[in-house]
Amino acid sequence: MTDTTANGSSQANGSTPASGNSPASKANSVHAETPANEENPAHSLAPLSLLDFATVFKGERPADAFDRSVQWAQQAEKLGFERIWYSEHHNMKSIASSAPAVLIAHIAAKTSTINLGAGGVMLPNHAPLVIAEQFGTLAELHPGRIDLGLGRAPGTDQMTLRALRREPSAAETFPQDVAELYGYFNGPSKIPGVEAVPGMGTKVPLYILGSSLFGAQLAAHLGLPYSFASHFAPAALTQAVQVYRDNYKPSERHPEPYVIAAVNVTAADTQEEAEEQFRQVCRTRVRVMAGRGRSLTEEELDMLIDSPAGQQILDMLRYSAVGTGDVVRRYLEEFRTHAQADELMVSLQSPSTAESLRSMEILADAASLSPAQR
Repeated sequence: MTDTTANGSSQANGSTPASGNSPASKANSVHAETPANEENPAHSLAPLSLLDFATVFKGERPADAFDRSVQWAQQAEKLGFERIWYSEHHNMKSIASSAPAVLIAHIAAKTSTINLGAGGVMLPNHAPLVIAEQFGTLAELHPGRIDLGLGRAPGTDQMTLRALRREPSAAETFPQDVAELYGYFNGPSKIPGVEAVPGMGTKVPLYILGSSLFGAQLAAHLGLPYSFASHFAPAALTQAVQVYRDNYKPSERHPEPYVIAAVNVTAADTQEEAEEQFRQVCRTRVRVMAGRGRSLTEEELDMLIDSPAGQQILDMLRYSAVGTGDVVRRYLEEFRTHAQADELMVSLQSPSTAESLRSMEILADAASLSPAQR
């Protein structure tokens, strides 16, 4: 579940997820974006999981982001979240998760029960054997706690792709690479005489990540769980999930389809606090993505937000919940029904560490999570 900016956000202040308007016509005023009115059966919000981009804020070093990621994971474990995923990005000053396996190893050693995984590894950047060895090592060290989400996007720019030695056509072999990786974990190996050590027999669970129909079709064909990046690429959510469910081929490990849908959350003690946090984060996102490194006045930023480019960036935040615990819970219940999701993956969107941790607490309480559920 790759993202492109540090700390984006969005909101729900009581209406229901619709699917076309941007979350804010201007980042000074916040609109709820909820899935269109649909019947919503009562259900628990568990399992509920988190994304962590290991954000590096201005004036920080990556080590500061790693310390914060440990703090996040320890609190998430205490609160009863199912898993945390870390995404592979390269050459981005604001994101430190360029080596998910190394970061997972560090955090797994400082936690005890929560699942940790890549969300995801961009498999065309790597030899499948190397990824099998890395995550096989993690699975041997932390049995039953390691996930591996797989994407085919580069996770970076063209210049960095060349530095990674990635061929322009690398994404075309993604289905074959996934099959090769699966063989290293579960057997038999697709390459006679080659086994992943560690790796073979660990049966690390694989998830196909995507934001288009390609990933949905591949996950369905392989009988693997599917995770949709609706927290920043919402356009094809419902169509992709329907394609996945309609075409799913049961596998031994996954007899039924399994959908994870990502959603942004900003939860605070009052609606006003949540909306102000959203406003700040939304403006920061437009500044980072459309400002191209320029120093902008507030007036210039307002103009940029009102521009087609700014509105397009805001529309990336279409699926978002911002508000008090009750408001956020109501939104997430409706969103899960709208997305036909078995699990929600939350991208917490707050402008500071303290606000993010508080948002996590409010979300866990509203969702009635507890460590005993894991």
